[in-house]
Amino acid sequence: MEYKVGDIVFAFVTGIEKYGIFVSTEDSYSGLIHISEISTNYVRNIADYVKEGELIKARVLDVDNMQRQLKLSIKGLDYRLNKRNKSKIIETSTGFGTLKEKLPLWIKEKEQELTKES
Repeated sequence: MEYKVGDIVFAFVTGIEKYGIFVSTEDSYSGLIHISEISTNYVRNIADYVKEGELIKARVLDVDNMQRQLKLSIKGLDYRLNKRNKSKIIETSTGFGTLKEKLPLWIKEKEQELTKES
């Protein structure tokens, strides 16, 4: 497959450097997402955005089909495919009551354990 500017591609993160993210596609293209193409905000740590081995989607900025190389951007894209489901913590009717009841016992047990070791 040949890519063109503006295409959205799916790529695996193969490496992370201070200056950008290296990726590869399933059809043997390699690519670089320069640090300036990660976010509109200041990027302090690229690893906060992607993890090695992660599958992401990116927009093609430039393509060299002869060398099979891509210049890519994830800026402004919902690039993550493996989104974590954030579940809401549901408070139980006992709340922290159990912790309040058990904590003094746990402290006493730990103190006894520490004095035996001394």
